Amino acid sequence: MNTSATQHGGAADKLRLSALVGVLGVVYGDIGTSPLYALQASIAYFKGPALLREDVLGVLSLITWALIITVTLKYVTFIMRADNNGEGGTLSLMALASRVTRSERTRVAVGLVGIVGAGLFFGDGLITPAVSILSAVEGIEVVAPSMSEAVLPIAIAVIVGLFLVQKYGTAKVGRAFGPIMVLWFLSLGLLGLSQIVLHPGVLIALNPYFGASFIVRHDRIAFLALGAVVLAVTGAEALYADMSHFGRRPIRVSWLFFVLPCLLLNYYGQGALVVSHPHLADNPFYNLVPHVLQVPMILLATMATVIASQAVITGAFTVARTCVQLGLLPRMEIRHTSEMEQGQIYVPQINTILAIGVLLLVLTFQSSAALASAYGIAVTGTFLCDNTLAAFVYRREFGWSRLATIALFGAIGIADLAFFAANSLKIIEGGWVPLAIGFTIILVMTTWRRGRGLILARWMQDSLPLSSFLARLPQSRIVRVPGTAVFMTGNLEFVPNALLHNLKHNKVLHEQVFFVTVRNLEVPQAAPGERVRCEEAAPGIYKVTLYYGFMESPNVPRALESLNSQGIEFKAMQTSYFLGRETVVPASVPKLRFIRRWLFLFMARNAITATEFFRIPSDRVVELGVRIAV
Repeated sequence: MNTSATQHGGAADKLRLSALVGVLGVVYGDIGTSPLYALQASIAYFKGPALLREDVLGVLSLITWALIITVTLKYVTFIMRADNNGEGGTLSLMALASRVTRSERTRVAVGLVGIVGAGLFFGDGLITPAVSILSAVEGIEVVAPSMSEAVLPIAIAVIVGLFLVQKYGTAKVGRAFGPIMVLWFLSLGLLGLSQIVLHPGVLIALNPYFGASFIVRHDRIAFLALGAVVLAVTGAEALYADMSHFGRRPIRVSWLFFVLPCLLLNYYGQGALVVSHPHLADNPFYNLVPHVLQVPMILLATMATVIASQAVITGAFTVARTCVQLGLLPRMEIRHTSEMEQGQIYVPQINTILAIGVLLLVLTFQSSAALASAYGIAVTGTFLCDNTLAAFVYRREFGWSRLATIALFGAIGIADLAFFAANSLKIIEGGWVPLAIGFTIILVMTTWRRGRGLILARWMQDSLPLSSFLARLPQSRIVRVPGTAVFMTGNLEFVPNALLHNLKHNKVLHEQVFFVTVRNLEVPQAAPGERVRCEEAAPGIYKVTLYYGFMESPNVPRALESLNSQGIEFKAMQTSYFLGRETVVPASVPKLRFIRRWLFLFMARNAITATEFFRIPSDRVVELGVRIAV
């Protein structure tokens, strides 16, 4: 009995430890590599004789309290409580907020905030690999200045390799991420501690007075520096976005007792080094490393930045799938790279777009310092979107008073707005990049949603009500033939065009007919018992609704096979699937303006077919063409 209890406890401890290690590899890769460039960029405005001890202490104080307010207070303490059935992220928060809206106008506003947040996330997904990998490889300039010309080719090679291996999935290499990041964070802490021991006076920067004094003393320059300070908290949104993989507790414990202390030790170690040796401010991170360990540290930093980039890329795949399920993007090919983990997916189109975008950014800016100016706006914009949606959820879902909601999220929002405003001053220097990316993504999403809405309205206008069709069916001379036919439709109250075309050309109707529609829920996953709802509309004719959460990929044949457990015979090998293949063409009086019409037509033509998206066997599909003008 005692032995059994001991074994059970050991297994629980092992599981808990593996979760904590896994969190480090997936969740904290982005924020964990911020010490490579955050302090360096923040003090860049005070190089040389202009760099005073009080300025270094002021920047350290601002970084400290940014980590405490934005990460610890905002995300770890409050926003992580607002989960959508265990899922996190801006779109999950948007779906949660949409469910508690009381008017259509508010619902539209909430949706717009979510779309903006998603667009900025994709901007972050482009910039993070570029700035992180460049900053790691730039350590070569410290070790061997004569090899500075090799930085760009090496960074490009690492980026190309990173995107080429995405198609194999992260299931196998994911197990190595955690231990590498454990070593990374331990190295950060120990390197910082080695300098803090020599110059312990730097710890007085924990007092927020030094940050406030820095802002008052330097005015506009301090405002510019604030735009670089935010680099220390990039990746904070990952704590919430990746919550479903590990749960709240491992993320919180890892942050409070390991990640945050190691980050602060490293930042204060860099600060102590710069205070005692101002001439080393050009790259305080690598100058913190003993010469004999600089080459191994460059290799470790490169691995850490690849892991950080991997987490962002994987997040982009997940967000893309969610956007497809929510009707914000056209259907894309989604490959599942793991039989055990549903979240392990690969989206080839998104991978190609990200790879091209990251390479263009690296070739255009050519240094992490130049890219740092482009980094902040995407992150701070996401912070503002999350804060706005969280305030709405706390007010409506959790029943907080208006005063309490404004007091907490208003104060945090002021900090987010200050960071965003500071970064907006860098628009000319590179801040336009994430804005351009975000605007493009927002244009794509709103155009696709508007275009699909117009198609649905036109289809409903031209379609025959199902009730009328079924009422006339007994008196008709339509021949019923053996077999099963499945007609995919967007609305069960109307007859699918594919059925009407089939009757027109073949003049027969199968003995067993299923009208099937797929509905996307505002929850991550549909409950197993609520996946399929079926009702018999007429003898041998059924209306079937399949429900999927926004984190799931539809599989229509598998879902229909579950009808057998409900007493409805469904023989998969004797079933034919009838789909209407839409060909979208410009209308004589278009309802979309020129650019949006061209964009929608381009996306419609390049979207993958319903056959692939719904995982229907291609040898059992009959496609009937339909032309729709918009």
